[in-house]
Amino acid sequence: MKIPTRFCCVTWFFCSTDRPRQQSKRRHVGMMMSDYNVDTINNGLNEFNVKFHGPKESLFEGRVWKIHVELPDAYPYKSPSVGFVNKIFHPNVDEYSGFVCLDDINQSWSPMFDLVNVFEVFLPQLLLYPNPSDPLNGDASSLIDKKYCEQYVKRENITKSPVEERSDEDEDEDITEEESWRISSDDDIAGHVDA
Repeated sequence: MKIPTRFCCVTWFFCSTDRPRQQSKRRHVGMMMSDYNVDTINNGLNEFNVKFHGPKESLFEGRVWKIHVELPDAYPYKSPSVGFVNKIFHPNVDEYSGFVCLDDINQSWSPMFDLVNVFEVFLPQLLLYPNPSDPLNGDASSLIDKKYCEQYVKRENITKSPVEERSDEDEDEDITEEESWRISSDDDIAGHVDA
């Protein structure tokens, strides 16, 4: 049976346009494998798990997660799907599915980005600077909001008069003036005046 020439040309066109995408996937997954521990699923390029270490100088330092990555057929023109396999308590990660709410991946993705950007920039930035105003985990978000308020809204010796401060300095001469501004009680509330 002879195959029509038109069919061959159409098949060749779709196969040839798919080749650069496959080459791009191979290149990106290859770069990941050289820098990270990557386990492919079903020996394919579309789905794999990556061992991800929490960023230094963060609450997540020293911890390791398995990140599930799925590359769509249109990758790198369409963003990868990224999610935590093991549990992480974070406002921008769904606690049940592990789905990551990250603007750079979900809305602002560009073919200029690659998987290395995801693991060296986007995910570390997400863990270092959570966004409680756009949460997937409301409990984690409310804790961050509470901690932020406690950190920035506490009273810092603003209710003492200058006379009271001088009498305190006589009692505690070891405390410098700069240190006295930093001393506060954890129970103090912003705006509360001692009676």
